[in-house]
Amino acid sequence: MDDEIERRLVHVSGILAPLSYWVGVFTWEQLGYALIAGSVVVLALEAIRLVVGLDWKIYDELTREYEQDNLAGYALYVWGVTFVALVFDPDIAIPAMLMLSIGDPISGVLGSGELRAAKQAYVLLAMFGVTLFIGVWFVPVLVAVLGAIAATVADGVKPVIAGYVIDDNLTIPIGAAVTMYVAITYLPEPIQHLTFLPW
Repeated sequence: MDDEIERRLVHVSGILAPLSYWVGVFTWEQLGYALIAGSVVVLALEAIRLVVGLDWKIYDELTREYEQDNLAGYALYVWGVTFVALVFDPDIAIPAMLMLSIGDPISGVLGSGELRAAKQAYVLLAMFGVTLFIGVWFVPVLVAVLGAIAATVADGVKPVIAGYVIDDNLTIPIGAAVTMYVAITYLPEPIQHLTFLPW
């Protein structure tokens, strides 16, 4: 469990990317460049780890068993965040980043933290609630609901393609951002603001 908590703390540190934009350390364009640089560094580290066989102790602590011969979750995390920052405006990219950096660690702590065919319902419900709470601060209600659904589905399913596990660190931010973008672009604005809440 100690390694799992460490992984989740590293996960939460991803909030520094949107935070650096909020507090004015980076402009949105500068943040994109910084994330590109980080993605290149991560690509080099993963190439060395998987091809050359670099075996640093930190990899044993912060990667899971199924990542030993696959791209590690931290790499997919950086690439997923970089993708949404480069493709989408902050109003969509930032909640997608936060859904990953906050929602996924909470889900991971509540669940087993290991690769499973499906997560328990209460874990997915918690993931939906957290990501919805994040989303409504940035986008209309229905758009946030759809984004939260996309993030929750991505959290609950880890597809395996040609023997490679596609970690939710990649699919959560991209799935949520694409879904919110499509909703904002194609749903009439009055529908976007529909809510069943009494206030």
